[in-house]
Amino acid sequence: MERSDGGGERISSDSSTAAGEDRLSALPDDILVLVLLRLHNAAAAAQTSVLSRRWRRLWALLPELRFPSSSDPRHIASALLAHQAPLAFLDVATEDAAAESVAAWLPAAARRLSGSLVFTNRTPAANAADEGEAPCERKRGAAFIDLPCFGNATAVSLDVGYLGVAVVPLDGVFARLTKLRLAHVHFRRPCALGDAVSSRRCPSLEKLTVRYAMGVTDLAVRFSSLRRMKLENMDGLEKLTVATPALEHLTVLACFYRGRRRRPVADIEARQLKVLRWGDLFDRSSVKLGKMKHLQSVCPDVFLVYGFPPNDPCLALLRCFKIIQQLCLTLVYLPDINDRPYLLEDMKMLPGVTSLHLGLTSNGHAFGTCLFHILKLCSGTRKLALEISGKISEEQTTCPAGCICDEHQSWKTEELLLNHLQEVKITEFRGSEHEVTFVEQLFKWATVLTKMTVTFNSLVAESMSKKQYRILRSFSRPEICMEFYTSNEDMVEEMYAPEH
Repeated sequence: MERSDGGGERISSDSSTAAGEDRLSALPDDILVLVLLRLHNAAAAAQTSVLSRRWRRLWALLPELRFPSSSDPRHIASALLAHQAPLAFLDVATEDAAAESVAAWLPAAARRLSGSLVFTNRTPAANAADEGEAPCERKRGAAFIDLPCFGNATAVSLDVGYLGVAVVPLDGVFARLTKLRLAHVHFRRPCALGDAVSSRRCPSLEKLTVRYAMGVTDLAVRFSSLRRMKLENMDGLEKLTVATPALEHLTVLACFYRGRRRRPVADIEARQLKVLRWGDLFDRSSVKLGKMKHLQSVCPDVFLVYGFPPNDPCLALLRCFKIIQQLCLTLVYLPDINDRPYLLEDMKMLPGVTSLHLGLTSNGHAFGTCLFHILKLCSGTRKLALEISGKISEEQTTCPAGCICDEHQSWKTEELLLNHLQEVKITEFRGSEHEVTFVEQLFKWATVLTKMTVTFNSLVAESMSKKQYRILRSFSRPEICMEFYTSNEDMVEEMYAPEH
């Protein structure tokens, strides 16, 4: 059967003829490259070479190469050598790869890359460290990876699964690098990490992250361009020196706990610093914080409400500041607090704050006494954000009977005037008796409150959230704008909110 195309020429509609016609190969190269990019797999893209001569070299024009699960790293090196286009993105994932296999392709990547590299070597040791276990020592005699110089890369993320890494050559320059992330790394001693991450070698670096690192005892970071730095779980760190005039965000988490020194030693010079998060040991006699006139937010280490050891690092850091725009405190109740001392009385003063952000892991315990104490010390705050967390099942909304968590009842009757508090935001609200009682009291204390936003935990059923909505509204006053939301893993949905 035939049909006309409107111009007099007859076109066959025979199915076999139509099936044999290769219209896809007639498309321009840039369109076909977009098609291959949708595969998200460099090996699969290369396999299209068997289709015809037209497709033989198309994969080599891809601006991005992804190897989601590579069992033979030699194929990565071969692919990089055969690749022809500028390489803007390279993503490699391996399973417990040896240092020799990574060294087979990493130098080629350094020569070819003009954009971002993401390498993830998934290993049991890395997984254990992420779950809080101590990192394992590198095997004696195991090979190291010589980290090459990525002269044209803009971003490098290396999660090597505790493979040994040596930073060479020392005269190389990461000229365009703006972001560097190193995770699960065992640096060769004597460690040259401080020389590697410096203005001399990385003149454009703006963001540095080092997580779960071993082999670094003395780290000196000196930059003129660095704006964000995060150091987390640097096992064995004893001394930290930071001289970064442009630094705005600094995070130090669990880096000094396993050091051989009894107290941390640090010298921080960051005049432009805006956010300081220090979740680590802290001693005012050995940790020197330079002038920070632009500091806006401080986040100290977690504070245990009941338990051991004392919260000295958190309290010592808080004593460094008289006034701060935003204070972020994380309060933790252990699941079993019976026979443990009440530690909140050690907190006798807090900086004057405009915005108070409280992270609360309650584990089902009554927390009214704790929050009352904090608010009494920060009675001048204008904004309060309360994020309730903790692994609580749908059924468990209170702690076991006879628990000591609610033995201090005076907070329910003692007067507290929060005559500056205008806005309150509560997230992960479950509607437990403890939570409802606290919110009821909060309405009484906050005499100038104008807005309250409540987001329910995803485990709260719709019927229960509606019930809690009505209860909380009954505590409110006409001048207070109240908004309610429900949440799940992907999004937050509006439940009840006034029309704007």
